[in-house]
Amino acid sequence: MDPRSSKLLKGDCKGRTISHVTMIMDLSSEIMSEILSRLPIKSIFCCKTVCKLWYNLLTSDPLFSNMYHKRTSSNFPSLLLSIGDYVQFLVELKPDDPSPLKSTTVLSPKFHLPSPNMRLIGSCNGFVCLLKGWMFDLDHSVYISNPLLGEYFKVKLPKQEKRTRVAYAFCFSEASRQYKVLRSAVRHQKVAELKVYTLGVDEKWRYVGEAPQPLSVSFSKANVNGVVHWMNSEKNDSIYSFNSWTEELKSLLAPRGLETPSYNLTLVELGNCLCLCSPNHSEYVDIWWMKEYGIAESWTKTRILKDTIQSNIRCDIFIPISTWKDGEILMQRYRGTQVVSYNPKEKKFTKVKVYLGHKSNSYIPSFYSLKTVIGESCQVSYTYPKIDIV
Repeated sequence: MDPRSSKLLKGDCKGRTISHVTMIMDLSSEIMSEILSRLPIKSIFCCKTVCKLWYNLLTSDPLFSNMYHKRTSSNFPSLLLSIGDYVQFLVELKPDDPSPLKSTTVLSPKFHLPSPNMRLIGSCNGFVCLLKGWMFDLDHSVYISNPLLGEYFKVKLPKQEKRTRVAYAFCFSEASRQYKVLRSAVRHQKVAELKVYTLGVDEKWRYVGEAPQPLSVSFSKANVNGVVHWMNSEKNDSIYSFNSWTEELKSLLAPRGLETPSYNLTLVELGNCLCLCSPNHSEYVDIWWMKEYGIAESWTKTRILKDTIQSNIRCDIFIPISTWKDGEILMQRYRGTQVVSYNPKEKKFTKVKVYLGHKSNSYIPSFYSLKTVIGESCQVSYTYPKIDIV
């Protein structure tokens, strides 16, 4: 019997008929996107292989991408977990999930990453920038990837001279809708030359200036509204920035009266706010929030007591990662596997059941294809044989 022409019976003895059955394929793309954007990652994986219509909806339609991004970025973050220095797992968190490890996706080279030994440079809207090798090696490589789709693109790097220390950052400009890789090259411990590469636009790296202060090790992961930030290891009074839209270099004043040296401070983005954290004290974590970006007077300090963390790890360092579920702050134990969540309203910590990685980074998953970013002129590679869906 054709389900399109069938009738359903109400649950009573008279057998009165109800309305015509609506097939799921009859639904509009708006309703389909609304339904599919509420599914967990592994369920969307399965839906992606159902038919070409769903595959295109999940990987190329801005409607679904925007719905999914809005829903996951507000309350349901994911974490990229590293063991040692290498990205290994993706954990999808839910506010009331008693066991988030059930939502763990193993990022192996066979299915998701271009290589087994990849270090995370940064992530934007589901795309990740990865480093293979060490930054001081002349033969290191940089990749852009969507690990959920197994897509990647190898970035062609400029020639590197010996005794040059390099660092990379990955950023996205909401104004221009462009993704960029920023590269710093420091020679003789003095001058940091900055170059930028725009995905899908540039054929070569472009020189954008010299950094006000050379990077000590790397850029921070604090990417606020497309602006990359870093600090100098010798001074704690300034924060330096690169705007991915205007490509301007600027400096911001750090909170006044800081006594903590910059090498013990961590720049993070929490709730789309630039934050400076001092996590090294055994009894508390200090967080300065820049409430109005670029306004030095807007720095506001919050002291979070660690007295509700389990006693055997309470004195260890806990570094903020991200905000989630109505303003709670996720933190990870430094070089440990414990992740905790701080509720600012109740002023207490709860344990999050994540035990796999030694380093966590906030990640917003996306099923948007990398081809929509780099265009048809650049070659997208796959970590698995691409299957044609009919």
